[in-house]
Amino acid sequence: MGFPKGFLWGGAVAANQCEGAYLEDGKGLSVPDMLLGGDVNTPRTFCPTIEKGVFYPSHEAVDFYHHYAEDIALFAEMGWTVFRFSINWGRIFPNGDDEEPNEAGLAYYENVIDECRKHNIEPLITLCHYEIPWAIVTKYHGFVDRRVIDLFVKYATTCMKRYKDKVKYWLTFNEINIVLHEPMIGNLYGTGLVEQVDLDRTEPCMLNELTTVPQRTFEALHNEFVASALTVIEGHKINPDFMIGNMIAYTALYPLTCNPKDLLECQWLDHWKNDFCSDVQVRGYYPDYIMKYFEREGIDTSFITEEDKAIIKEGTIDFYTFSYYMSNCITVDPNAEKSGGNLSAGYKNPYLKASDWGWQIDPDGLRWCLAKLHDRYPDTPLMVVENGFGAYDKVEEDGSIHDSYRIDYFRPHVKAMKEAIDLDGVPLIGYTTWGPIDLVSAGTGQYAKRYGFIYVDRHDDGSGDFSRSRKDSFFWYKKVCESNGEDID
Repeated sequence: MGFPKGFLWGGAVAANQCEGAYLEDGKGLSVPDMLLGGDVNTPRTFCPTIEKGVFYPSHEAVDFYHHYAEDIALFAEMGWTVFRFSINWGRIFPNGDDEEPNEAGLAYYENVIDECRKHNIEPLITLCHYEIPWAIVTKYHGFVDRRVIDLFVKYATTCMKRYKDKVKYWLTFNEINIVLHEPMIGNLYGTGLVEQVDLDRTEPCMLNELTTVPQRTFEALHNEFVASALTVIEGHKINPDFMIGNMIAYTALYPLTCNPKDLLECQWLDHWKNDFCSDVQVRGYYPDYIMKYFEREGIDTSFITEEDKAIIKEGTIDFYTFSYYMSNCITVDPNAEKSGGNLSAGYKNPYLKASDWGWQIDPDGLRWCLAKLHDRYPDTPLMVVENGFGAYDKVEEDGSIHDSYRIDYFRPHVKAMKEAIDLDGVPLIGYTTWGPIDLVSAGTGQYAKRYGFIYVDRHDDGSGDFSRSRKDSFFWYKKVCESNGEDID
């Protein structure tokens, strides 16, 4: 049968990784604006204040802010029917808690939406993609403060009311489970929770040096669950036809051996990293395995009020979306060889190859995830909203870029989705590749870690003229989109 008619093909970006113009037209500072770059071996650096004479990758990014019409035309040339992008909260409410929204920010995103519509591309908007206003961090310590729930809902509904007749598909929080993969980085990116001891620093520090307090992490995550559910409830009042989804960072996990201890450890980590947040957002309640964990670890669960439970139950999402890049193995053997990976490192699978950044390439794992998710949430449509391959690209003398390695990554992943639909009956409705145009890596802050079908002349030292050019993979993905996934050779 193949991909169904109307299947959505496209790509995904985040505002902080592509837009630039970090203080233009009234935008306030956001969390990513405070981060320097790193590399595969060096964590990114967090700056409590903007340092002079230092290069901040997100401040200019790849200047999508001024190139959006050109870029969307290139997306349309590939045959896209969906474009996932984020609205930067700080463009709409520069301090996060302003009384009135910034009209220039609202107008900018309306222009982007209209440009998509002009090319018959459906906008898929993420409301919070690691872009919490910096003032929310310094004033409230992010989502650990319950007042931020209402601030987020005000921001979300402001966007939904403005674009209610132009946008159907919405996502609340990007990779809401990121705090479970890596608490230090996840709190900063995902919940905006930065402890006062880190805000009071006089010198920058590595991201993996930030302070975390588990009790406060779970309170912040809970407040995001409530904010997401309220956004779903209020969004459906604004337009009953809205499709409002979640977004999960998903890593396929396998026991490294047939040791039953490996199996049990894998089962627990799969629940912890992959299932917990979506169980809350899809099923509408905290699962028993997490409540027992809270009990064992001495987490005070009084923050889960009866009123909140009712909101979470009512505000379940309409469709489930997730990122998928890699798989990892799990073992209780501390001497096993470890694998690389952005925020999802585990143990090395001897049957898989890895990217230059150590990410294990596993297209069969994508099919496994899709089948598992359909079993777990049988009535919920699914969408893969991030899947991509970061690599070093070489520009030839004639300007061409022969990135067959990127095509070789995507081809079996597209095949795996087709098999999940045909053989497993998975209700998959769309696919957006990550970083279809080169951008700043969230994990390392690099430009050199390139994901795009479209090359951007921008480099880790801040040089480059922002010019765009098509890689070989551009023309391959064009065939895929235009053939509805049939032509993948």
